[in-house]
Amino acid sequence: MKLQSAAAATLLILFAVILPCHSQTSKTKPSPSAKGEAPAAAISIISLMSAHGCKNFADTLSASPAEKTFEDNVEGGVTIFCPTDDAMKSFSPKFKNLTADGKQSVLEYHGVPVYQSMSSLRTSNGLMNTLATDGANNYDFVVQNDGQDVTLKTKVVTAKITGTVFEKEPVAIFSIDEVLEPTELFKLAPTPAPAPAPTPEADAESPKPAGKKHKSPPAPASPADSPVGSRKGKVAASTADKNGGFRFNGGAMVAPVLFIWFAHLLL
Repeated sequence: MKLQSAAAATLLILFAVILPCHSQTSKTKPSPSAKGEAPAAAISIISLMSAHGCKNFADTLSASPAEKTFEDNVEGGVTIFCPTDDAMKSFSPKFKNLTADGKQSVLEYHGVPVYQSMSSLRTSNGLMNTLATDGANNYDFVVQNDGQDVTLKTKVVTAKITGTVFEKEPVAIFSIDEVLEPTELFKLAPTPAPAPAPTPEADAESPKPAGKKHKSPPAPASPADSPVGSRKGKVAASTADKNGGFRFNGGAMVAPVLFIWFAHLLL
């Protein structure tokens, strides 16, 4: 009995020592932040953009319901294209003319609900949905790369990525030189109209290509100089001789008159 009592006491002592130690070990388990990995919720996208040349966009976003849309997608992964301050300044008149829903859509149009690093953007081309995409409202744009340059095309404007603000999964933020304008809210960029095709009538009336010009012969100085007039004169004279025999010959008539006058004097 004494041995059993001693064994029971020993077990009780061991439980009393081991349980508190285990509990303490569980409480002191290192958190992700202790390892140097900040949780996604601790990333302030507004502060990051404000500190890297996108303060106007960050201020506009923080004053809009669109900020919650961005924050809700941070943990699952999000890529943000923030226009520079100069780009936002140029776009400000257009932005002010939008409705409240339109302003929210434009802001959400600058976010993609998936993490995209710069290396992945440089190796991919094609359509990309945004935080503004909702059913029939496409709100998408085309990512196109040319070597190290990456551009975003919306059919209204083309923006170029100018720098990396933050790039650490699950959040990537890149600065761009233009505000992205969706076709759902803005008119398409004008394209030159094609030249009309020529009609058969137009072809018939169109001037012929210039070739060697044909020179007309110079007009004769007088009717007498004209070879045609000369021929006509000869024909007319010949016709008069044949029809009436009338032809005035001055020399033939003067000689008899002089002869009669001279004979009269002698008599």
